[in-house]
Amino acid sequence: MMTLQGYLAGQLLIAMPQMQDPRFARSVVYLCAHTAEGAMGIVVNRLFDGLSFPELLEQLDIDPTPDCDKIRVHFGGPVEGGRGFVLHSADYMHETSLVVAEGVALTATVDVLKAIAEGDGPRKCLLALGYAGWSPGQLDSEIRENAWLNVPADEKLLFDPDLDHKWEAAIHKLGIDFGALSGEAGHA
Repeated sequence: MMTLQGYLAGQLLIAMPQMQDPRFARSVVYLCAHTAEGAMGIVVNRLFDGLSFPELLEQLDIDPTPDCDKIRVHFGGPVEGGRGFVLHSADYMHETSLVVAEGVALTATVDVLKAIAEGDGPRKCLLALGYAGWSPGQLDSEIRENAWLNVPADEKLLFDPDLDHKWEAAIHKLGIDFGALSGEAGHA
């Protein structure tokens, strides 16, 4: 088990309303790593079109159970779209799991998918294909340019199945009226 530490690791990034990139417009990204080498996160409020969890399991030669029908596959970001990641509660840990923050881990092996299919997986989980990645200094620059807000993550917001309102809920957690957000960066 490894631990990743970084400036904003464990935080939620919230795309500002003026975000032009359609891959990230109105997105909420859970930041798994943020260091001098770059940043990596999982979009937590978008579904991956065209693939169900049972179909994914069948592709991996894992027998799906009826419980698998309720698990959704998320669009984790535009990088490595064929690679799977599971953000989950830390009650499930594998030797390859990365502890991101207290109570939250990331596992990217087929073992976690087998455990979920068998009913032995984590209490809470979010399965995603792909991830969001930033090169060294890129995310810091985007934050300075007022492209992202950040807020501490909590289990309810992170794993809430109501994806349609997660962006607003994340902004509300800041105590801000999102209609009043400006795309202009303020510099003193």
